[in-house]
Amino acid sequence: MYKVNEIFYSLQGEGRWSGRPAVFVRMSGCNLKCPFCDTDFKGYKEMSAEDILAACLEKGGDCRFIVLTGGEPTLQVDAELIHLLHQQGYYLSMETNGTHVVPEGIDWITCSPKLDFTEGGELALKKVDELKLVFDGTHEVSNYGLETTYQYLQPCDVGNDARNRFILSGCIDYVKRHPEWQLSLQMHKIVGIR
Repeated sequence: MYKVNEIFYSLQGEGRWSGRPAVFVRMSGCNLKCPFCDTDFKGYKEMSAEDILAACLEKGGDCRFIVLTGGEPTLQVDAELIHLLHQQGYYLSMETNGTHVVPEGIDWITCSPKLDFTEGGELALKKVDELKLVFDGTHEVSNYGLETTYQYLQPCDVGNDARNRFILSGCIDYVKRHPEWQLSLQMHKIVGIR
């Protein structure tokens, strides 16, 4: 059984797949305590792999793109779930903090390291498809030695409009000076969707 916070259908709001329709499977629980976390993932419903598949089919219809997120999905996602979803033709993207090895079979790995923001954030990964680094204007920007295909800086939403504008401006300036990075905005918040 898996502890699932929610399953919903929307558009990916961040990074490489921004704007793409996706079924989000949000796992409950995380091994880190980031001060800016905007996800309430403590509540959950216990679901089997078959229950998760049924919910994905019901909510997403013909969409065959799943984002496994959390919390921290590597704490629960396993070969059984991956195999079942692949059998139904799903492409599996995982958003992880990188502190645990990602199970075999994940099609796209997005890592958002939190080493500068919380204890216990040391990376267990060496190679990912996409690095999405939270930019707060205070901590040094680093890819932490990860081998990546894409590198995104995402301005930290601190819940204060004036501070958020300052952080965004600094993030844009950094990307312009370091073109190996790209800007990632939380598009779902801008357009008002989940």
